[in-house]
Amino acid sequence: MNHLQALLPLTPATIEWLGACAAILTTGSFIPQAWLIFRTRQVEGISVGMYSAFTAGVALWLLYGVAMGSWPITIANAITLTLASAILVMRVRYR
Repeated sequence: MNHLQALLPLTPATIEWLGACAAILTTGSFIPQAWLIFRTRQVEGISVGMYSAFTAGVALWLLYGVAMGSWPITIANAITLTLASAILVMRVRYR
């Protein structure tokens, strides 16, 4: 047990729920951006470099989640990868 675990004695179920809540919040944060770009076709403020690196990182997190058997990581990153990829495609397409 590390120091943080000693300070926050959480059950495995609580830890999974924390992961699920974090996944919902971080993944959900992409929905308004993707919807706005889809609706307006305004992509000037979107960085191709940043979204390319981010999308690659999310793909790696997805693989990590699958390898670890963690459903919050897997589901969240599958959805985030879809949204980030859509934003990246729209950025390239609508410039």
